[in-house]
Amino acid sequence: MNQNFTSAGSFQATQDRTILKNVYLWMTAGLFLTAIVARGFLVTGLYRNVMSNPLLMFGLIIIELVLVFRLASKINTMSVGAAITTFGVYAGLNGINMSTIFLMYNLGTITTAFVSTAALFGTMSLWAVTTKKDLSGWGHYLMMGLVGLIIASLVNMFLRSSGMSYLISYAGILLFTGLTAYDTQRIKNMSRSMSHSVDEGQFVKLSILGALTLYLDFINMFLFMLRILGRRN
Repeated sequence: MNQNFTSAGSFQATQDRTILKNVYLWMTAGLFLTAIVARGFLVTGLYRNVMSNPLLMFGLIIIELVLVFRLASKINTMSVGAAITTFGVYAGLNGINMSTIFLMYNLGTITTAFVSTAALFGTMSLWAVTTKKDLSGWGHYLMMGLVGLIIASLVNMFLRSSGMSYLISYAGILLFTGLTAYDTQRIKNMSRSMSHSVDEGQFVKLSILGALTLYLDFINMFLFMLRILGRRN
């Protein structure tokens, strides 16, 4: 009887083991680490040194991009430890860059932007998980929108148009709102098909890759929200 009870418990644990649930745990851990690092640089005043050194900021951004591309392209060949470390280092470095927002926006604006982003992100994630609508067709248009947003942002670096910057920010929120829903449903479908068929190492690595995707959606949505709220203030 004890053996049957143990087997039933193991079976239930296996059924509860889903990539989607793990994705949100890793994403939350990444955001928490980013916040802790940003807070540390704020309290110590190191964020001012980062902001006053464009070369350092540019270098951090380049390193972050390298880490993202490495994690996205090499996840299957990386060890679990390397995948966790890469995600952690990226979240930490992003915290250093994020600490500079305290020089540009007041705490009230930052808090409002974060809460607004969390509410919007949570709503779209919940809708994507529960809706019966197939969002796979959104992918092509969202990628086109992302390319267009990047091009518009680069052009506005030279034009320095405040009006265009405002429009880009609204477009960015709309785009990453759509990406949040699209990516969430894609991860949900992957979770359904692979959660119980992969080994523990692959399970963790797929969870980290999904967490990185949603982490990027959240951070970008937050930054665009911050630009809009900051301008209004």
